[in-house]
Order: sequence, then C-alpha cells, then structure tokens
Amino acid sequence: MATPKDYKSSGVDISVEEKSIGALVSVIKETLSYRKGQIGAAIGDIGSFSGFIEFGEYALSLATDGVGSKVLVAQKLKKYDTVGIDVIAMNVNDIICNGATPIAFVDYIALEKTSEYMLKEIAKGLLEGAKQSNMPIVGGETATLPDIIKGTGEGFDLAGTCLGVVKKDKIISGKDIQSGDIVIGIASSGIHSNGLTLARKVLGIEDYPELLIPTRIYVKQILELVENVKVKGMAHITGSGLLNLKRLKKGMGFELELPEPPLIFKKIIAAGVEITEMYKTFNMGTGFMVIVNEEDKDKSLEILNKHYPAYVIGKVIENDMIKVHVKGLEKSFTL
Repeated sequence: MATPKDYKSSGVDISVEEKSIGALVSVIKETLSYRKGQIGAAIGDIGSFSGFIEFGEYALSLATDGVGSKVLVAQKLKKYDTVGIDVIAMNVNDIICNGATPIAFVDYIALEKTSEYMLKEIAKGLLEGAKQSNMPIVGGETATLPDIIKGTGEGFDLAGTCLGVVKKDKIISGKDIQSGDIVIGIASSGIHSNGLTLARKVLGIEDYPELLIPTRIYVKQILELVENVKVKGMAHITGSGLLNLKRLKKGMGFELELPEPPLIFKKIIAAGVEITEMYKTFNMGTGFMVIVNEEDKDKSLEILNKHYPAYVIGKVIENDMIKVHVKGLEKSFTL
C-alpha cells in the first residue's frame, strides 16, 4: 500500500466531513429555540469551541470530544495510562477557549471485551487529567460492545463531556478582535490527539511512543491569564490545524510567523506530506493560541511563560486569510 500524502488519502476527507457535519447541524439547529426564556436556553450558535446555556447570571459551557485513533497507538503499545489525560485535555482545552472554567467531567469507555487491567490503566490518566484541570469526574458510562469495537483483543474507544461555567459578561467570543491585535502561541507537547490516522500510516512503529505523549492541558495558565488580561479570542489548535483560527471572527485574517516544527512533524513532512496539508491537520508545535491587544502582550507572555513556553507568532489582519511563514523550514504559504 502506498504511503498516504495527505489526510484524505489516509482515510479522512475533511471536506466531506465538513459537509456531513453541516447536514447534521442544519437539522439540529432547530433545537436552539427550545427552552427559550428558561434556565437551560441556548446562548449563541453552534460552531464555537463550546456551547453555552443560560444559568442565571452565569452561562454553563459544554464540550464533548474523544481520543480518536490515538487509541490504536495505545493498543499497539499496550500502554493505556495516558489516554485518559488526552480525553480530558481535548475537552477542557475547548472549554477554556471561551473563557469558561471546567467544573465537571463525565467519560464514556467502550470496550471490545471487559478488562479490569485496561480500565484501571485508563483511570490513571483520567485522574491525572482531572488533577491538572482541578475538576471532578462525576460519572460516566462503560460499555462492552464486541460487535462494534474491534481490535486485537484489546479494542476500545474513549470519549467524554466537560461542563464549564463563566459569568455571562465574561464570555470570550472573539467579537472584539481587531486588526493589529497580537497572536500569542503556546507550545504543544507533540502531536496531541488529532491527525493520528495520517501520522500512524506515515510513521514507523519506532515513532509510536512519541505519538502517545499526552495532550497538553492549558487550563491553569489560561484561567490565570483571563483573570489579569483582556483576552479577545482563543483557539485550541486541534483537528484542522491553523484553520481553527477562522472560527474566531468572520472576515478577519492572520499573519503568522511560526517556529520551526518539532522533529515528529518533520518526519511526516519528509515522508512526502505537503506543508499546507500539515498546517491544516496538525498543531505543528503550537497547541493553543491567544489574541490580545498590543499593550497587553508583555503581561500575557509573563503569565503564560510561567507554565509552558509562549511566544508572539503574529497579528490579526483585515483580509480573510491566514498568511504563514515557518521559521527554520523557510516556507511561506496562505490558507
């Protein structure tokens, strides 16, 4: 079998996926009018990093996500004690994008066959992820589904849902973003939990331990930042890579100068994957982005760098495009 050169040839067609999701959303958008004028009424539209509902002077925030095909990496290595961190990270990092504090989590684990050992190992990661997020896990569901979940005797799927809370007047929607605002990037811990369908098929088994490095959790530093700085927008760089920035404010664009990507991404590029495909699929070393005023840049960097490396990567522009230059690789392109 030929080595895939993009996400589509690895089995994931983003354009088809977007159309399919659009078809789903077009139907369920009708539910946004339910509970109007009551506790639990929807706030805003579908499509942000998390959804909001009314709760008095507060808004409750909801996000749901899974670990995806990273479970196959864990299965291959027979190492299950970190994927619990991933499932929490993928959810809490979305919740904080809109300024909310994660306050509770529930998980869903589907198994090919019941395994006390596997569940105990997954629980270790869930515990660590919850600890890093300062958030209780208040319940969940475990299902044994041998006719659906397949593997080499240890097949499983892992997903979860996070609840967050924020005062209504503190919701960060991106509406205040203006041309000239500064974009700050925060380093990732590696490939995180997206694009694994492509990465697994391009890289060799010797790279699998690095693929299993858990997704970085940005909760503590972002909550400290929003308490001290006027943050105008935030993006969790997961599936679709830099295109996540387009979710912030329609009509605005970005001019970015990004750091040289870590070695794991260079290996995928060396296998023949195009640079633009890389930045539309992976985080490429920058797992989270924050937008602030120019005058808040230094204070923001001071706060963020207390936790993980953070750096100015560009600015907001008026043209609806993402212009990119990658240092080290000396590549320039527009998305």
